[in-house]
Amino acid sequence: MKLKAVLAVVVCIMIVATVYVFTLGDASNITNQNQETAENPLLALGEDASFNDAVNAFSFNLFEQLFEDPKNEGNIFYSPYSTYTALAMTYEGAKGLTAEEMKKVLYINQDSKEFHEYMQTLYEYLNQEGEYDISTANALWVRQNYQLLKEYTDLIKTVYDGGLSEVDFSNPQEAVDIINQWIENKTNNLIKDLIKSEDIDPFYTMLVLTNAIYFKGTWQVQFDEEDTIEKEFETSQGEIITTPTMCMTDKEDTFNYFENEDLQILELPYAGEDISMMIFLPKEGVNLSDIMDSMDRETYKELLDSMSKTKLDIYLPKFKIQTPVYKLKDYLIKLGMPTAFSSAADFSGMDGTTNLYISKVLHKAFIEVNEEGTAAAAATAVIMNNKSISIDLTTVFDADHPFLFTIHQKETNTILFMGNVDNPLE
Repeated sequence: MKLKAVLAVVVCIMIVATVYVFTLGDASNITNQNQETAENPLLALGEDASFNDAVNAFSFNLFEQLFEDPKNEGNIFYSPYSTYTALAMTYEGAKGLTAEEMKKVLYINQDSKEFHEYMQTLYEYLNQEGEYDISTANALWVRQNYQLLKEYTDLIKTVYDGGLSEVDFSNPQEAVDIINQWIENKTNNLIKDLIKSEDIDPFYTMLVLTNAIYFKGTWQVQFDEEDTIEKEFETSQGEIITTPTMCMTDKEDTFNYFENEDLQILELPYAGEDISMMIFLPKEGVNLSDIMDSMDRETYKELLDSMSKTKLDIYLPKFKIQTPVYKLKDYLIKLGMPTAFSSAADFSGMDGTTNLYISKVLHKAFIEVNEEGTAAAAATAVIMNNKSISIDLTTVFDADHPFLFTIHQKETNTILFMGNVDNPLE
């Protein structure tokens, strides 16, 4: 029986809601540790850095924050690309110190023609037809009769293809239903009820920005469901569990592979070969936290460049991760953009005033991996308030303990998703 195509769905929703017409008060106690400007933040990545390096640097920085937070024990999953895109759209309206801090966190220059060309080209690439199905979408949802600057809306339309729609935020449930329906449509109904009515203030919510990315594909070399077995897996807490594990052994197929004294790396390409899952499996005696401590965008690139075609016996657990809502505000402040969350924020590039600040950044994600391929979904919400109103030998790759994984677009080497599996049964 022919295997069906697997849905892999990824979403990142960015909610920008402007709230309150009252001032928040003095923000003099906000730490401005990143006031020093940078001519080009990409220089911090090295002379040969490209904009996908910026996305990947952000990817590892934010994932490290998620990984190190004790509240996020166990499996972690999120979409760096979609989160980055959503924050980039918000950053397009930032000015002054707010922009300087966000620029450093995102490693970009908002006035860079090259950056806008990169984002636009990547958007167009992700919406072209291929052996897999991937698409991304952006939208602005503005309060009735609330005016955004034409320069800002034109840029969002030109670079991000984000359309503008008016909604009645005075009726929160009605507004939420409209936006959530858009989210469901763009994610093949995998992300539902992302925004709650209590997230919308009937008097002061002014704007919501949404971003969604959708992916549908199958493994280039699929696992045979008949070969799936029950196999032991040891969690980071030392618990031994039995979990359904996909097996691919005694095959002639070769896969990109690399190993050193600390870990094994396996690339599993999806049909079309433009998008792959990369799995980073620590060796015995090495914890996943040790790998994370040494992993950044530069190490990631070096490891991938070291891979070569290898004949493998592969054991990979089927897994499904459905995360709680990640509250990203504190993580982003730690990464260096505190002003955006304070009364000193300046998003005058959006509406011509300095009344807006970010109050919340929320993210939720889902992924399922099985014999046919991958299904994934993610959503992000940013709430903004108005402050004043080849080897011959067969190698064994046995993922029977916690591992890190990414899904990336190969031509640009841009990380689309990132996560870790601590317990495949959770």
